[in-house]
Amino acid sequence: MNPETLSVIDLHVSVEGKPILKGVQLTIRRGEIHALMGPNGSGKTTLGLAIMGHPRYEVTQGRIELDGEDITHLAPHERARRGLFMAFQRPVAIPGVRLADFLRHAVSNVRNPARKEGEELVPMREFRKELKEKMDLLRMDGEFARRYVNDGFSGGEMKRAEILQMAMLRPKFAILDETDSGLDVDAVRLASQSIAEIGGRQMGLLIITHHERLLEHNPPDVTHVLLGGRIVETGGPELADRLHREGYDQLREKYPDAAAEEATLAGETKK
Repeated sequence: MNPETLSVIDLHVSVEGKPILKGVQLTIRRGEIHALMGPNGSGKTTLGLAIMGHPRYEVTQGRIELDGEDITHLAPHERARRGLFMAFQRPVAIPGVRLADFLRHAVSNVRNPARKEGEELVPMREFRKELKEKMDLLRMDGEFARRYVNDGFSGGEMKRAEILQMAMLRPKFAILDETDSGLDVDAVRLASQSIAEIGGRQMGLLIITHHERLLEHNPPDVTHVLLGGRIVETGGPELADRLHREGYDQLREKYPDAAAEEATLAGETKK
């Protein structure tokens, strides 16, 4: 086993007793870019949140491994300290907490896993120097870090704040959940370029998307298609290109059982 891998092994996940994922299997090596594609409601976000350990998402079978260690039952903050990160579709606002202060605490916790609340943080001078370097790289105004976390942020500002957080935390593996959603063309281009500059080949990326725009600057090594809670096809960047051109109807015809599961999930979601 490669010591720097994120593996999802026969993963079954339920939400409030309803099965969503049904035997998902994939392995990401550090330095690889994987695209996870599929129609709305196919389970893409569920997979990301399950990997991060969100308590609402119950793993009923299978396991999640990071660098060969079973992390299936670790708390979210323990997974983050081991090198996992997720940029959310809808990041929460934290009024009264400045972004710079939030980042300094997060960086301190990740870089010193044994740190307890109230113990010493990353030295201010060191933190400010690195924050400025990352903000300059992302072409962000320094005043942005003085604002309260996501409080009154536009959609584009929220996504850039998430990318800045990823840059500062330097995770081994990052999950980007539809970072392009709700953004105009220029904002998507900037987000895509920023991800490429920050991620490079220094971390493993799982990019959850159903649009081609985010992949323009981050072409995937591997593309997975999720349908009805199952990965039905895996390929290279050409698979992502084909899905952009043709959509998912042909896959639904090719995998009728998964398509039926997709319809069932969609019906339950509407109840």
